[in-house]
Amino acid sequence: MIIGVPKEIKNNENRVGLTPAGVAAFVNAGHKVLVEKTAGESIGYTDEDYVAAGAEMIDGAKDVWDQSEMIVKVKEPIEEEYGFFRKGMILYTYLHLAADKPLTDALLKSGVTSIAYETIIGKGGGLPCLMPMSEIAGRMSVQEGAKYLEKRFGGRGVLLAGVPGVEKGNVVIIGGGNVGTNACKIAVGMGANVTILDVNANRLAYLDDIFPRQITTLYSSRENIRAALQKADLVIGAVLLPGRTTPKLVKKEDLAIMKPGAVIVDVAVDQGGCVETTHATTHDDPTFIVDGIVHYCVANMPGAVARTATQALVNATVPYGLAIAGKGVSKALLDDPGLLAGLNTYDGKCTFPGVAEALDLEYVEPASLL
Repeated sequence: MIIGVPKEIKNNENRVGLTPAGVAAFVNAGHKVLVEKTAGESIGYTDEDYVAAGAEMIDGAKDVWDQSEMIVKVKEPIEEEYGFFRKGMILYTYLHLAADKPLTDALLKSGVTSIAYETIIGKGGGLPCLMPMSEIAGRMSVQEGAKYLEKRFGGRGVLLAGVPGVEKGNVVIIGGGNVGTNACKIAVGMGANVTILDVNANRLAYLDDIFPRQITTLYSSRENIRAALQKADLVIGAVLLPGRTTPKLVKKEDLAIMKPGAVIVDVAVDQGGCVETTHATTHDDPTFIVDGIVHYCVANMPGAVARTATQALVNATVPYGLAIAGKGVSKALLDDPGLLAGLNTYDGKCTFPGVAEALDLEYVEPASLL
């Protein structure tokens, strides 16, 4: 199979779909890999590194897309890339379609076979291709939140760790999955007071066990969320419903009960966000203020630590990519129900229930099309 790796063009997105080691894995399996020139340059992977791994370097994104049977990316295509779509092309990347109707419409109209990293299910459960970015975004969320609590960014001027004789900062994490757990690790490590909320009692018990006496766990009810918001200096939105639009658990009216200059980091922004006042921002212009509350809502947070993020992502995505390339997309999907769960569009049909529900589309059972 011919694999294409175009350069990412989303704002400040320095990740790349394959490292040279990832390219070598495909080449050693008998596949041809086309990489757009300078695709990995910003994170230290030179064109020479890719050539040494067996890639052919291509000058221009259009030629990469046109000549490839499967495109391996990091972020969802943006509007200027829609024109590259064609029937039967395999697109293997993060998609987050439930929050992106224009992209979904373009994929359906063109007949692209799109496989979303974020909805692939591992053999033992979980979301193996989403997990590394969730870990990074969770850890970054506290790091970024701590920065934007500084007065020069409009924050309260609170140091999360406090100092002797001064109260520590209060961090509230809504959602106890991978993002929330990793946010908790960093917040606890910084010495903050941490409250984490989730609707899964077993998850709360697990968190209470691994962070004994260091955190407060609460069931994520409306009343508990509002009570926690009143005390919060930093709120981390870490809610995930795989492939579906995120519920709005923090309402606009809730901002009025928060401390002026408190910070919200909504990690769920790429699925629509769990805060009603969320809208996606970029690394160039990461924050905005609503009713005195600083919002940080960058939709590609791991892009800021692109070398680490690329290496972690490729470790997770290459095994599935090799299966698709080696067996052909239909057999690979039918052989692995977890990979089949990653199929979001096929031959003009919506094949993921969460996307169909969010965008009011007809859902077609994917196995019936293969």
